[in-house]
Amino acid sequence: MAWWWWWSEAVVVGGGTGGGSSGTVVSICVFTAVLCVCLVAGHLLEENKWVNESITALLIGCVVGAIIFLLSEGKNSRILRFDEQLFFIYVLPPIIFNAGFQVKKKQFFHNFLTIMSFGIFGVFISVAIVSTGCYWLFPKVGFGDLGAVDYLELILFTTTALGAIFSSTDTVCTLQVISQDETPRLYSLVFGEGVINDATSVVLFNAIKNLDITQLKGGVALKVISDFLYLFFTSTMLGVTIGLSTAYALKALYFGRHSTDREVALMALMAYLSYMLTEFLDLSGILTVFFCGIVMSHYAWHNVTESSRITTRHIFATLSFIAETFIFLYVGMDALDIDKWKTSETSFKTSLGIFGIIISLVLLGRAAFVFPLSIMSNYMSGSSEKAPITFNHQVVIWWAGLMRGAVSIALAYNQFTFSGVTSDPVHATIITSTIIVVFFTTLVFGFLTRPLISAILPHQHRQSTTPGTGGGGRSTGRNSPKDDFIMPFLSPDEEASGSGSGFLQAKRSISMLLERPVHTVHIYWRKFDDRFMRPIFGGPMERDRGNCY
Repeated sequence: MAWWWWWSEAVVVGGGTGGGSSGTVVSICVFTAVLCVCLVAGHLLEENKWVNESITALLIGCVVGAIIFLLSEGKNSRILRFDEQLFFIYVLPPIIFNAGFQVKKKQFFHNFLTIMSFGIFGVFISVAIVSTGCYWLFPKVGFGDLGAVDYLELILFTTTALGAIFSSTDTVCTLQVISQDETPRLYSLVFGEGVINDATSVVLFNAIKNLDITQLKGGVALKVISDFLYLFFTSTMLGVTIGLSTAYALKALYFGRHSTDREVALMALMAYLSYMLTEFLDLSGILTVFFCGIVMSHYAWHNVTESSRITTRHIFATLSFIAETFIFLYVGMDALDIDKWKTSETSFKTSLGIFGIIISLVLLGRAAFVFPLSIMSNYMSGSSEKAPITFNHQVVIWWAGLMRGAVSIALAYNQFTFSGVTSDPVHATIITSTIIVVFFTTLVFGFLTRPLISAILPHQHRQSTTPGTGGGGRSTGRNSPKDDFIMPFLSPDEEASGSGSGFLQAKRSISMLLERPVHTVHIYWRKFDDRFMRPIFGGPMERDRGNCY
């Protein structure tokens, strides 16, 4: 049992509880070996009707955690103690950057308004429902004594934070089933909403953390919204700026004539710099690195050699895949951490009541915005060429957002633990409830996703995917980034003609803008992009794209 002594004395990752370097090496070796087991198991279960990568990692984590728990005689269930800050510093950036880098921009921007309405307004609606429901229903199951004023403030903050925590979604299961070729708009909506949803949840969570609960006034909602808008737009602009700077440096200096390694390294380091700089400025790193990835894929990717293009695509996807597998594996092991369950001090009946309340509110919160906003999107689309969001597609979008994953876990750990440990009974109850919800939604809803979508969308066929795509395991489909980069954002069949008077052209432009705002904006954006942006920052011109269909 000497090897177990090494584990128990290992240096805690991000926390440092002492021990020798040999214990650290053993712990990391074992964890890496378990990661490899997850990869092999995922490959063997690739064609399974019920299981996906997240479920596989979660179950293997449970098995490994149970083995460690038994060998340690109930003292531990983890190989390493995970610091929640490390999730935001090391694990999350490659996931979100890859989501932006691999996103199909044509469909993403074609459905931009709908995606943003789901990802922003939808999150606000969901947070309001989950927070209000928890605040009202938790005391009814014996969680919280609302008679004490200071405890009232604690419960108010806790339930509001819970609203943000459980509004973050994980769409991995659904994206692995939806065919991007057969239902491109549905795929784009699920993918786009998943990424923007995560970013909005984190930004809103940070805005809530900055509130002074003891001095709540009537304008608190306006303050939260103003803080959110500030974080959202400044973070986005910083990501765009760093992405453009990288593209210009690659185009002007042409690193590829000497070393392709420098090209890849510069893109990776600038992407990571964008995230860390945003965190240093107390902005939203998720938004910054996501839009940095979009800008780099649109401009910088064209300024590197062909071998570097292939390398960047696969290395970013691989890092994202490893990061996602790591977090689900850890959650599986941490579920058996006996200290958290002892600290929570809640009865089984109360824990079951909390779980039931959260799941019910999650279901209601999703339905409260998916169906109304889909109807509104269909109405706003009018007579445009975009296919309407059918009821079956609305059900798929609603179902895709029911699963909770890495971001929910990280936010809960960030707020309610210190280096994965808490001694507060309320905080411990929140952590254990979050683990239960993530387990239940990932396993139960994840198991049911493939047969459910097969029944709703009977013509769906499973598409091949690249591993480890970002934003909760979001797949990129069978096409390479180049297939999307060389295509215009929208078809040019209705571009304004150069003939006629300026008045007639202006009248026609205004009419187009009112009838089809997204389409019209992108027509003029493409013209601006070709004339001003691409000559400076790189990328194929419009005349070059036409030869690439």
